[in-house]
Amino acid sequence: MNDRAALDLLVEHGPLSRARIGRLTGLSKPTASQLLARLEAAGLVVATGTSEGRPGPNAQLYGVNPRAAYAAGLDVNPRRVRAAVADVTGAVVGEFELRTPRRGGPGAVRQVTEALDGAVKAAGLTLGDVHRFVIGTPGAFDPSTGRLRYASHLPGWHGPTLLEELAAALPAPVEYENDVNLVAVAEQRLGAAAGYGDFVLLWSEEGLGAALVLGGRLHRGYTGGAGEVGFMPVPGAPLVRNVAKAGSGGFQELAGGQVLPRLARELGLDVPAGPYPEVAVRLLERAAAAVAGATAAGPGADAGVTAGAGVTAGTGAGAGGTRAGAYARLLDVYATGLATGLASLVAVLDPELVVLSGDVAVAGGEALCERVRAELGELAATRPRLVLGGVREHPVLRGALEVALAATRDDVFDTSVR
Repeated sequence: MNDRAALDLLVEHGPLSRARIGRLTGLSKPTASQLLARLEAAGLVVATGTSEGRPGPNAQLYGVNPRAAYAAGLDVNPRRVRAAVADVTGAVVGEFELRTPRRGGPGAVRQVTEALDGAVKAAGLTLGDVHRFVIGTPGAFDPSTGRLRYASHLPGWHGPTLLEELAAALPAPVEYENDVNLVAVAEQRLGAAAGYGDFVLLWSEEGLGAALVLGGRLHRGYTGGAGEVGFMPVPGAPLVRNVAKAGSGGFQELAGGQVLPRLARELGLDVPAGPYPEVAVRLLERAAAAVAGATAAGPGADAGVTAGAGVTAGTGAGAGGTRAGAYARLLDVYATGLATGLASLVAVLDPELVVLSGDVAVAGGEALCERVRAELGELAATRPRLVLGGVREHPVLRGALEVALAATRDDVFDTSVR
């Protein structure tokens, strides 16, 4: 137990002196010295240098040996597979991205192995050096069938023997997790949800999804489909039937990123060309910047730029309204859509915290966040704290690495089996 406690402290704090380890663990100096000698002999700890800048003699510092083990994570979507390898301290040592055409590309197993080969090569390692793999995908693998559900847009990942094929192709244990669940793991360990046991994370990119953390643990549901909120019926959107076949539902139709180009046109705003997720991001970035600029210019610079200003179709920039006012109304409408679905989640789960994440939600910044917060306060009986996600760079991949690292440390840091 002392060994594991010391190793966890070294992961958390970085290199520490023997005396500091003793104080943090409550061990005497002789016992701390014996512990470090034992961990050093096991190859888990190395001397990293000496302390400087303090009164008295410099003290030897010890840190976790980064070469003790490696873990890998993958983030899979219809356009690409992104892979990364981290050493046991959590430092990323190699990354690779494989573009995956929708048709005519390699199968899922080859996609995974090619992406991993690129990442381990970038790290100067081989696949055999990796202790654990975690793969994040849209949807979820049904525990009863082993088949991917809720992700019909991910070609090549629906074969009945896919999991067996991947296990055979990789030299270490492999786990699978929903991509939005992995973002929640990243936020819980490294970001805005640190210290929260009950929270909802709403993800907005190509589709809407949610992760539900209850009592500190992910809630996946019976088939793994907990959080597939894009299929949820909501007021303000047509009732979609046969949602699995349609690949969409009421919440997606009301507040998915694909609605933003249409809303922008209705408000007389210019809509850039490109795939709708990229267009949605650019529109919300412009909206956030326009509102921030109008706010900085003073209260008389524009009308209707404050949160909750409301919207009337046809009253945008081309109908006498100002540009910043039209962008503010774009934020208002989109925030109302997001809050409408969130109100149902809040009513059922009563979370302490709601985290908005994904490129589309983050693009709206605090201007969007404050509008969702205001709308949710009027639509829900309880008022959870609502914030933007704090893990912005590859959050799915970071979550996959966190899960892989946790399992790797449980194995490698267990000195009782050595």
